[in-house]
Amino acid sequence: MIEGLSHITLIVRDLDSMGQIPEQVLGAKEVYRSGDKQFSLSPERFYLVGEIWVAVMVGEVLAERTYNHIASKVPDDALDGYLVRIEALGLDVKPSRSRVEGEGRSIYFYDHDNHLFELHSGRLDERLARYAREVAA
Repeated sequence: MIEGLSHITLIVRDLDSMGQIPEQVLGAKEVYRSGDKQFSLSPERFYLVGEIWVAVMVGEVLAERTYNHIASKVPDDALDGYLVRIEALGLDVKPSRSRVEGEGRSIYFYDHDNHLFELHSGRLDERLARYAREVAA
């Protein structure tokens, strides 16, 4: 039986550059760096984003950008502060998709290796309720 999400692994060109995103944008704590000892396929670092283990490893990065993404839940009133952090790192902010009122707001941004991240203020139960109201109307 699945107990939950174990971890997310992202392949990157530069561990130092990527490390700025979990630490400076997402408020993560670095809990491991391989340094001279390599136990996996390549040099790696581990971060805790909330309670989620995020691993970053050096390797061949994504050739193109897609809408595949990782979304983090944030309070709505904190979104503007997160945008300042993202822009300070020179990351590419993508315009948000159109939304129906009541499903939350988002900031989408790409890292330097074409991974898309979303900071989202909504919850699943709110979105499902809003969609149900749209269908019933």
